Amino acid sequence: MKRELAPEHSMDPRRVDDQSIKQSVIDNAIYVNGQRVDSPLSLGGAIDCLRDRPGSMAWIGLYRPEDDELIKVAEEFSLHDLAIEDAIVAHQRPKADRYGTTLFVVLRAAQYLDQPEKVAFGELHVFLGPDFVITVRHSEAPDLAVVRRRMEADPDLLRQGPQAVLYAILDAVVDGYAPVVAGLQNDIDEIEVQVFGGDPAAPRRIYALSREVIEFQRATTPLIAMLDGFIAGSPKYGADEELQSYLRDVADHAIVVTERVAGFRQMLQDILIVNSTLVSQAQNEEMTKLTAASIAQGNEVKKISAWAAILFAPTLVGTIYGMNFDNMPELHWTFGYPLAVVLMGVVCATLYLVFKRRDWL
Repeated sequence: MKRELAPEHSMDPRRVDDQSIKQSVIDNAIYVNGQRVDSPLSLGGAIDCLRDRPGSMAWIGLYRPEDDELIKVAEEFSLHDLAIEDAIVAHQRPKADRYGTTLFVVLRAAQYLDQPEKVAFGELHVFLGPDFVITVRHSEAPDLAVVRRRMEADPDLLRQGPQAVLYAILDAVVDGYAPVVAGLQNDIDEIEVQVFGGDPAAPRRIYALSREVIEFQRATTPLIAMLDGFIAGSPKYGADEELQSYLRDVADHAIVVTERVAGFRQMLQDILIVNSTLVSQAQNEEMTKLTAASIAQGNEVKKISAWAAILFAPTLVGTIYGMNFDNMPELHWTFGYPLAVVLMGVVCATLYLVFKRRDWL
């Protein structure tokens, strides 16, 4: 059946052959009873091996394939158009959709980058059929080569088929969240130091980290319902008790991660509130200091004004009697000078008492 690209990518279609597809194939292996028996050079070869070996399983790993390469894979393994469309468009939320006998799983891997102190998110698509597993990685994490080596070292687990491979991938993705949780916790501890140290750059870092935590929460929260569904459907699809126990362990780890992430989000909100409170307190303290300085300055101005008024009184009297006019009776009066001195003293004393009573002095 001829496949078409998703509507978002329907222009300028290109066709490719098996030779070009091999550029994005990281590993292509056939397993029988948990043992690797063949490594076909092409997707067609993998299909032929599955037909020639009843009970075998193909595990094909793709890394950042082109759109037409995914369409070729879909044609070879009869994958559903909607699943391929999601894989092409990418940027999907974590989910698990079943199309007939094929299960399509979207996972969001996370990796903590020490140098920039940021969380890098990647997308992983997994197609599971009765006898095949196809992984499509759009990022470096998780390292599925490690997962493959782990499974090949445990044939008893690998012989349980695609569900066992899915468990191993889920386990690797959830385990990869642990360093991210530790990195975020360290960042939050550093932010607390910044906040209580009065660093003005703290709010910007809180905002940036809050966005990362929200993105991390979007990547982890859907896993709980997804894993619960896998556990509930395990008996229907032939998973034994041991594999169910492994899935429950992964679910427990996922719950711990989601709880920690929810706690981080609440902590950042609380830290932001504390930072706002501390900034307000600092502003209030500064305003109090400015008010106290203004009051002190006002008191000094009142003192200066009071003394200026007191000194102005004798200056005014002395200035008047210092005029050289002939028609000033007081100039030739015997008590003129004592009266002027007494008048200056009385006025100064009166002003002093008035200003003292009003706390200007």
